[in-house]
Amino acid sequence: MRITSAGEHIEITSRHPWITRVLEEAAAGATVEDAAAEVDISVEVERTHEPFDTDGWEVLTRDSWRHEDQVVVRNACSSGLDVLVRPSAPRLEITARWRPDLKVQGAGLVLRSRSHLLVRSVLVQFPALWWSQQRGRSPLHASTCTVGPDGPAVLIAGPGGVGKSTLIDVELAHGARSTSDNLCVSDGFTVWGLLEPRRVPVTGPARRASGRRMPHGRREAGWEHRVDDLTPDVVLVLRRNGAEASRASTCDPRDAARFLTAGTYMAGELRRYWSFAATLALGTGRGDTHPAVERVADALSSHLPCISLVLGRGPAPRLRDVVERGLVEVR
Repeated sequence: MRITSAGEHIEITSRHPWITRVLEEAAAGATVEDAAAEVDISVEVERTHEPFDTDGWEVLTRDSWRHEDQVVVRNACSSGLDVLVRPSAPRLEITARWRPDLKVQGAGLVLRSRSHLLVRSVLVQFPALWWSQQRGRSPLHASTCTVGPDGPAVLIAGPGGVGKSTLIDVELAHGARSTSDNLCVSDGFTVWGLLEPRRVPVTGPARRASGRRMPHGRREAGWEHRVDDLTPDVVLVLRRNGAEASRASTCDPRDAARFLTAGTYMAGELRRYWSFAATLALGTGRGDTHPAVERVADALSSHLPCISLVLGRGPAPRLRDVVERGLVEVR
């Protein structure tokens, strides 16, 4: 199976049937058929349950070892997977073995969706984010979509739960193109989406979604009109208060950068990523030990018009109307 995520071309081979199903589900129907495309990351899930041989390797930290530029992490991110990471220019090679202890097995039975999300993260999402960092990009907890099929591209910043997905769902229904649900990478100019299923409400216009049930009253769904990357034309900072009506206004670029940065560190989806990335950076000797989140957020907000939208209790406005009015005010 081949996919594109965070701007990286990923080839996945799995010899575990249930892990194969988890990864196919994570692709959300956006697999790549072009066998000639150069592979940036190769992921192989082996059938064996034997531990990787780390005899004589240097201990990095608890359950992590390195030898030359290779790293082994046991039970990576509490997923039950042991992973061997080898940066072998021009690609990153990931070899994984399913070796859950009794605690991980028990958690997987009780919290099945959590277990599947961790497997996706360790095998696909976190390697894509980290390898993308080596190209000068940084993870962001943000969404990017166009206004309608051909309108400007909007980078939507804000902590989880304020309504980013809701705004994007409405635009997608009007033919908009989007890169991802709420995770992406950026170099300060272009945004590349992290491939993951959309999370849509189980009620309302998207109630036909029949994928995995997720927290906060949502289900996973496939993508329509997804694109790998967009170059945003405007930054929209999304907030929520108890007022009746929504209100849009211009936004100070420094505030926009602050929301982008803080929202990224607040994101539950990235909570385990920071230690994973630091371990790989230290063990392989490649790249920064920490991604340049603030630098990228500053770059985006400093060269783009910034709009603030405070959502009230009433119906959310169309993103098209907010952006059109906001751009007039900024100019």
